Amino acid sequence: MAIVLVGVNHKTAPVEVRELLAFSREACAEGLRTLVDGEVVREGLIVSTCNRVEVLTATAGEHIAEGSKRIADFLTRSRGLPPNLIDDLLYNHNDDLAVRHIFRVASSLDSMVVGEPQVLGQVREAYSIALEAGTAGRVISRLIHHTFRVAKRVRNETGIAANAVSISYMAVELGKKIFGSLKGQSVLLIGAGEMAELSARHLVNAGVSNVWIVNRTEDSAQRLAQELGGKAVSFDRLSDYLPVADIVICSAAANEYLVTAAMAREALSRRRNRPAFFIDISVPRNLDPEIGQIPNAFVFDIDDLESVISSNIREREREAERAELIVDSEVMQFQQSLRVMEIGPSIGALRQKLQDIARAEMARQRSRLGTLTPEQEQAIESLLLSTVNKISHPLMNRMRRSYNAGDADSILAWREIFDLED
Repeated sequence: MAIVLVGVNHKTAPVEVRELLAFSREACAEGLRTLVDGEVVREGLIVSTCNRVEVLTATAGEHIAEGSKRIADFLTRSRGLPPNLIDDLLYNHNDDLAVRHIFRVASSLDSMVVGEPQVLGQVREAYSIALEAGTAGRVISRLIHHTFRVAKRVRNETGIAANAVSISYMAVELGKKIFGSLKGQSVLLIGAGEMAELSARHLVNAGVSNVWIVNRTEDSAQRLAQELGGKAVSFDRLSDYLPVADIVICSAAANEYLVTAAMAREALSRRRNRPAFFIDISVPRNLDPEIGQIPNAFVFDIDDLESVISSNIREREREAERAELIVDSEVMQFQQSLRVMEIGPSIGALRQKLQDIARAEMARQRSRLGTLTPEQEQAIESLLLSTVNKISHPLMNRMRRSYNAGDADSILAWREIFDLED
C-alpha cells in the first residue's frame, strides 16, 4: 500500500484558484465516496482550508501513478474546472514525502504563519469527515493518529508557537506580560480599524471582562460592540473611560492625537497609578508618544510591534529547525510501524495455513488412533499446534527481518511458496 498526496497551497496557487478548489464539509464527504473505489484508491481524506486543498490517500502499491492521476482528475472534475487548469499548480508526494508533508502541515511548519495553531484542528476535522464518509481505513487512521503525535511533540518540545507573530495577537502577549493575567481586565477600543478589531477579539478570547468602543461613526461602534459583547461609547466621553480602561487600543487614523499626555496623566492619576497598556496601530499615530514617559504607562506603536514581531519570527525560524528534526525522525518511525502493520496479514495467513494443514492431516489420520477421550483429543491437537508454532517461529522471524530490510521480493516468494491469498 502506498501513501499518495496531491494538492495546492498558498505557495503554489493564488487565492482565486484555491477558492475554486475549496470543499465544504458536505462536498468533502460526497467527493471522498466518489474518489475512493476500493481498488486503486483504497482510502482517503481531504484537507480544505483557506490556504490549502490537499487529498491524502492510501493507494494500491502497483497503481501509484494511476492513483495520482485519478486524484488530479477528481479535483478538476469535482470542482467543475476546465481540464488542465490546475495541472501546473499541483504538487504530488508519495510515501515518505507524503508522510513528511502531512506531519509538517499538522505541525504548522508549512503554514503561511509558522507556528499558528489552527491547522491541527483543520486536520482533525478532515479526519472526522473521512471517518463519517467511511474512507479512512487502517492506513489513513494510523497515519493521522501518528500525525497528531508528531504535532504534539513539536508543540511540547519546541518554542515554535511561543512568540506572537501577528500585530493583532501581540496585544494579548504583551498584555499578559504587563498584567500577568487578562481575566477581569477592561479594554477601550478607539476607532474600529481592522487590526484594532482583531486585537480586541483576541483579548476577549483571552478573558477580558469589559470592552468599550469609541468611534466617530456611531453605527460602526454599535455593530462592533454587539459582535464583541461590549458597549459603544460616544466620542465626547473618551476622557471618562480612559481611567477605567486597563488596555487602550487605538486605530482611528485621525490627523491629531486623540489621547494626549495630559489626558493620560489625568487617567493614571485617577487609576491611582495602576498600570495602563496603550497600543497605537494608527498611521499617523493617534496616541501622544509622550504618554510613554508617564510612570506605569506602557506604550507601543506600530513600529515597536513590528520590531518585536520580527524578533519573534526569527525565534520561530530557529525553533522550526528543531521541529524539522522531530518530523524527520517520526517519518522513519511511522514507516517502520507501517511495515509491521503490512507484514502482519502475511504472517497471520502463514500461521493459519500451517495450522490448517496440521488439522487436516490430523483429521485424515484420526481413524488410526482408535477411541480417544475428549481430553486426549484436545491434548493431541494442542501438541500438534504447539509443534507447528515452534517450527514456524524462525520462518516468521525471517519474514519480519526481510520486510524490515525492504526486501519485498522475499516476502512475495514466501507468499508464493505457501500459496497465501492476498
